Amino acid sequence: MLRLCLLTSGCFMTEDFLIFALIGFGAQLVDGALGMAFGVLSTTSLLAFGVPPATASAVTHVTEIFTTAASGASHVVHRNVNWRLVARLAPAGMIGGGIGAFILANIDAKTIQPVVSAYLLAIGLYIVFKAFQPLWPREVRDWLVPWIGAGGGLLDAMGGGGWGPIVTSSLIGRGHAPRQVIGSTNLTEFLVTTVISATFIVTLGWSELSSAAGLIVGGVLAAPLGGLVVSRLPTRPLMVGVGLIIIATSIPRILAAF
Repeated sequence: MLRLCLLTSGCFMTEDFLIFALIGFGAQLVDGALGMAFGVLSTTSLLAFGVPPATASAVTHVTEIFTTAASGASHVVHRNVNWRLVARLAPAGMIGGGIGAFILANIDAKTIQPVVSAYLLAIGLYIVFKAFQPLWPREVRDWLVPWIGAGGGLLDAMGGGGWGPIVTSSLIGRGHAPRQVIGSTNLTEFLVTTVISATFIVTLGWSELSSAAGLIVGGVLAAPLGGLVVSRLPTRPLMVGVGLIIIATSIPRILAAF
């Protein structure tokens, strides 16, 4: 098995660092094209290398502080943010994310591994399903926004990803303007991710999260290419590919648990 740099503090310029950088680069390219999937792809990849669920989610969220900050700032500049929507999503999302991170950090890895894998499998199936569904406009019900944010934050922390697939898809399905939904959820994700990361750092300690450096470098390098990717690749096949990757890597871990 790959000797992960989670066990040491010096992971720069090692094989492990380069592998994590490639994971971060690829995940951010997909996220730039779809507006989602960085978390689930990064966490799924880390779990495949044997990283414990809590550490995998923590590393992913520490990395997302940097990637979501850049993405959120870009959406603010381009006026894609609905501040009323952010005000409804952010508090509930941060509370749900903090609770999810605390629960995950205090549960035995062997106990939560099949649960996390089952959740990621469900997200993969959902992404494939959404790839073939038209986004029919529905009535906008603002009272559901905080509940969507709380659920998205909770599951995002415990599964290492899912904020985009859950929150973005739910709000667009409810009839909110897609451009404002993507901008608002990207900006809100920075706040939610910061709370989740802080909770993990307090409960796990920073030494467990040193491998985040590779993901951060890869993700930041790929961030400027998101616009190019989205302009060149068709969205539907890309969504199907992402979903199938998540499904294919989640099923073996679920079977192994039983």
